[in-house]
Amino acid sequence: MDQPATQPPLVPAPSPVASKPEGNSGKGDRSPMRSISRRLSVPELTQQILDMGQTGVYRESVFEALRPLATKKQITQAIAHAKRFGLHSVATLRDAELGTYYQVDRVKYQASQHLIHSPSHFGQDADLSQRVVESTETVRRMLAVVKVLAIALTVVGMVCLGAGQAQLSYGLLSGALSAALVWLLQRSLVA
Repeated sequence: MDQPATQPPLVPAPSPVASKPEGNSGKGDRSPMRSISRRLSVPELTQQILDMGQTGVYRESVFEALRPLATKKQITQAIAHAKRFGLHSVATLRDAELGTYYQVDRVKYQASQHLIHSPSHFGQDADLSQRVVESTETVRRMLAVVKVLAIALTVVGMVCLGAGQAQLSYGLLSGALSAALVWLLQRSLVA
């Protein structure tokens, strides 16, 4: 085989961020962009990665191009998501510095392109809203349990105080006060 066929040149990403010079990778060049740009969702990142993969792109170039728009974890998730829609690695073109070389299988991409934004194909992100609802309900149940515990400890502490059990009542009332403070703290964090 021909030597140039095994090592294609690094193709810059179609993003305007990818055109910045390599030597300018300090914190100063990214922080203004991060403060004014919104974070992209996994499907939006997937679409950009698939667009880059149309011509072929190295993994490090993907991270460099999308770093101002997403975290490294989100980009990694988007790469995994893009593999469901035709993105594949070319093992023979792997580079020690730039990592895996990705290309898009155009037939698979065109056949499943309409599913990129479908929640059933998001993977772990698909049930995000369900997890948020469940965690909110769990916190509400914890608040109710702590409130009932504080009330119960107060009632039992008062009964013990009336029965002449001073030490026991002080302990129970201290526990009730602690539970009430925990309840107030949790309630303020949830609200």
